[in-house]
Amino acid sequence: MASVTSFCIDTFAERFIMYSILRSFLFLFDPEKVHYFTTNFLHFILKIPGVRALWRSFYVIEDKRLERTVFGLTFKNPVGLAAGFDKNATMYNDLAHCGFGFIEIGTVTPKGQPGNDKPRLFRLKKDNAIINRMGFNNGGMELAVENLNKRKTDLLIGGNIGKNKVTPNEEADNDYILCFNELYPYVDYFVVNVSSPNTPNLRALQEKEPLMALLSKLKNERSEKDHSKPILLKIAPDLTNEQLDDIILIVTEVGIDGVIATNTTISRDNLKSDQKMVEKIGAGGVSGKPLTSRSTEVIAYLHQKSNGAFPIIGVGGIHSPKDAIEKLNAGASLVQLYTGFIYKGPGLVKKINKELLNEVKS
Repeated sequence: MASVTSFCIDTFAERFIMYSILRSFLFLFDPEKVHYFTTNFLHFILKIPGVRALWRSFYVIEDKRLERTVFGLTFKNPVGLAAGFDKNATMYNDLAHCGFGFIEIGTVTPKGQPGNDKPRLFRLKKDNAIINRMGFNNGGMELAVENLNKRKTDLLIGGNIGKNKVTPNEEADNDYILCFNELYPYVDYFVVNVSSPNTPNLRALQEKEPLMALLSKLKNERSEKDHSKPILLKIAPDLTNEQLDDIILIVTEVGIDGVIATNTTISRDNLKSDQKMVEKIGAGGVSGKPLTSRSTEVIAYLHQKSNGAFPIIGVGGIHSPKDAIEKLNAGASLVQLYTGFIYKGPGLVKKINKELLNEVKS
């Protein structure tokens, strides 16, 4: 064990270089297969005696100055993992050792569904981006609950909920209510996902009337519970300012607790990757660096136009501490990673938190 320890104790810069080399190798293979390989590998090595403490020493910063209290919940630090990475709540106990302040599982639908046909996950390496058209592939709410019952971490866990592909929009409210009630005892906050571009017609639920009806029903369901848990709305980056005005109106009138800005984009503007390759990939949402500016613009617009009436979780294109801090300065109370975590590894979480601590000192 001593030899393992001496091998692992190196400088942060060296660990970053090692991750970059490992990433270059893993990026030679299918993205979806690599996702499951790496998370299974993390689960395996964290079972080795002594490795968990060593891993945490590399990536976890515990400091009271990083804590944030938002919509009545206290987060250990403001950097979370976005939904989509741990769809079935199978990985969150291991991912809790990667420095995050909170983890969001899902998107969870009432019934399990396979999602869209493979391949459905693609890297745009020149853009530090990903295109995905997963289509809410998950094992359903009962499997999520089974896995959430195995919770060992004290990190806050969010539940991202959606509708099944076969459910028509006219009946979508029932799917969200089913997931809401089933997951209610097991998660700390909820995210209503009506903004994924990969389920047919889902984004139509972002329109004013259906969205207000859905959120009102969920709030009514919550009023019947013994204790209240926050309800957030996740929105697309492709909304116009007029649509964002509607979001502000809906959130404030219905009285839900906040917004997550933003989901993936259907835009293909300003990509560095070969256009023919992108066209060949076809449909799907883009995440990563191409989304950095737009997601920050949406955060700033919502924050300024609402006069800070509700908390915002900022997500989209965070690949550096600077990206995260820009979103916080624009009005976000918390931030989430997804593609940046894939490209940069858990070291990115630590770098952001270290920079936030440096700002406190200065």
